[in-house]
Amino acid sequence: MDIFDVLTLIGGLSLFLFGMSVMGQALERRAGGQLRTLFEKLTASKIAGLLTGLGVTAVIQSSSATTVMVVGFVNSGLMTLKQAINIIMGANIGTTVTAWVLSLAGIDSGNLFLKLLKPSSFTPILALTGIIFYLFCKGAKKKDTGMILLGFATLMFGMETMSGAVSGLRDVPGFQQMFIMFKNPVLGVLAGAILTAIIQSSSASVGILQALAVTGQISYGAAIPIIMGQNIGTCVTAMLSSVGANKNAKRAALVHLSFNIIGTGVWLLVFCLLTALFHPVLLDEPVSLAGIAAAHSVFNILCTALMLPLSGFLERLVTALVPDTKQPEVFSELDERLFATPSIALDRCHTVAVDMAETAAAALKESLSSLQSFSPELAASVREKEDRTDHYEDILGTYLVNLSTRRISETDSREAAKLLKMIGDFERIADHAVNVLESAEELQNKGLRLTTAAKKELDTISAAVCDILDLSLQAFLQDDLTAAAKVEPLEQVIDLMKEQLRTRHILRLQKGDCTIDAGFAWLDLLTNLERTADHCSNIAGCIIDVAHDNLNLHQSLRDIRSGSETFQEQYAQYVRKYSLPVSGSAEGRH
Repeated sequence: MDIFDVLTLIGGLSLFLFGMSVMGQALERRAGGQLRTLFEKLTASKIAGLLTGLGVTAVIQSSSATTVMVVGFVNSGLMTLKQAINIIMGANIGTTVTAWVLSLAGIDSGNLFLKLLKPSSFTPILALTGIIFYLFCKGAKKKDTGMILLGFATLMFGMETMSGAVSGLRDVPGFQQMFIMFKNPVLGVLAGAILTAIIQSSSASVGILQALAVTGQISYGAAIPIIMGQNIGTCVTAMLSSVGANKNAKRAALVHLSFNIIGTGVWLLVFCLLTALFHPVLLDEPVSLAGIAAAHSVFNILCTALMLPLSGFLERLVTALVPDTKQPEVFSELDERLFATPSIALDRCHTVAVDMAETAAAALKESLSSLQSFSPELAASVREKEDRTDHYEDILGTYLVNLSTRRISETDSREAAKLLKMIGDFERIADHAVNVLESAEELQNKGLRLTTAAKKELDTISAAVCDILDLSLQAFLQDDLTAAAKVEPLEQVIDLMKEQLRTRHILRLQKGDCTIDAGFAWLDLLTNLERTADHCSNIAGCIIDVAHDNLNLHQSLRDIRSGSETFQEQYAQYVRKYSLPVSGSAEGRH
């Protein structure tokens, strides 16, 4: 083996790692919806959690990514530590899929069907299909499919390049001696752990081991301890991700480490005893690619079978290692660890936005209640909700912008843009709630009263605003286009009501039925209620625009709707529903 073989080996390794990374990222984007479904079906059942972890990891081809995702879920309060333990166990089994796929490179048969299963036979076809999808097809899903195929083709080409580069090592005595040294189980475990910790992927390190196995110089006795060590090395990613997280997230990462250390320790001891007592002939035989895949799968299944009944012990162990503190647990509403799976991160953004929307709506309704029955407690509640929406706007805006800069699917990109547009409207609704509250406070503190006519008018426009608020909230929460379509005609009715009420107010002023101070409070109320309706219109319009796959048609689409027959019918219905009381003589002064 000369310097050129070394360079070829480095090139092959680079292609292998790059292909695995590209394929994994594309799989995450392509399978975003399926990932959400899997986690939605998650229950407290051990088996359900195990299968969830297995399924997710098999899809995204990375136990490290699954574990980091789980740490993020626990840190956000979306998952309990008990649920996390079961998923982490399943992830260790799911990661073995990659080794079986790579083992196809070892097929050596004259049978035509078996030849077709060999990657060197179908990889060029996959590469050609992938480049066609990526370059010539429109749509993010087709491009992601192309990237998956190209990533797989690249990693298989890298695998074959590595195998070809190291084939000459079978005649190098030093290479054989090195793997004889790794027959010492402890050294083998250390070597596997260090290699995996460096590249942060057990699937990749198993692939490298498979590439080296083509030399015929690696025995089962040397390969098995290395495989055991790889499970420990892959914990580095999760441990790093837990830095700065809350205690339960740290415990989740520590579960991953403890699970692999205990499992490796127990089965390493069993391996050493069997070797010492029985000296199996198999351990001296050269390991095949399929043999490495089988050893990887069997070891992880045995570890899971050992530790699954002891999940309660694991929970108590990590709780003792990361003890409770007197400080209350603080959950992160939005965790950057979820960026590893953008679809899940976006789903979390939607959950927070829902809470923001409901908080803003509740704040406005409480402020309207304060006009009828003012209390300091109600005022404090409105202001607390407004502060919360301000906080949500800050964290959501920053998080969504950062998420949008990453490679996400076209569907997720539209959803992120929609949320970015809407959160400003939710925040402004809460601001108007505080403004309404301040008008109520002014009326209360100055001893001002509204006339009977003004109270009836206020009740009417308040009911209309509550109605439009409920419709826009329904449209957002349920993606209800029917509800969204009802918002715009009602918003125009509220605009009309505001102008009519301003006119009535001027008439009361001219008659001397209204004081100037009360008049200012009354006009502020009208302005804030009308602007609340405007923001509801923005929300509903955005829902409709996204449904039409275009966020740039906001005003034009509404203009089109305003001229439709359906729009006119709904407008007429709302005019009748929220007709103002007949203007008459006012009773008393404001």
